[in-house]
Amino acid sequence: MSAPTLHVCRACDEPITDPKDAVAVLHETGNSGPGWTVWAHRDHADDVELIDPDLLRIMIRIWAAGS
Repeated sequence: MSAPTLHVCRACDEPITDPKDAVAVLHETGNSGPGWTVWAHRDHADDVELIDPDLLRIMIRIWAAGS
């Protein structure tokens, strides 16, 4: 029998010990490979930042320079 897969909550960085409490909130693509699924506790799923804040800052500068 294999050990259960351990997921870590993206919002609070704590392990998700109950598999029924794990919610897949997004899938991040990888540069070389299929990428990975981002997990969160069911109560924290709405707290996960879906956009990288650094990427958002850079894109806002690009959009502002273009207008």
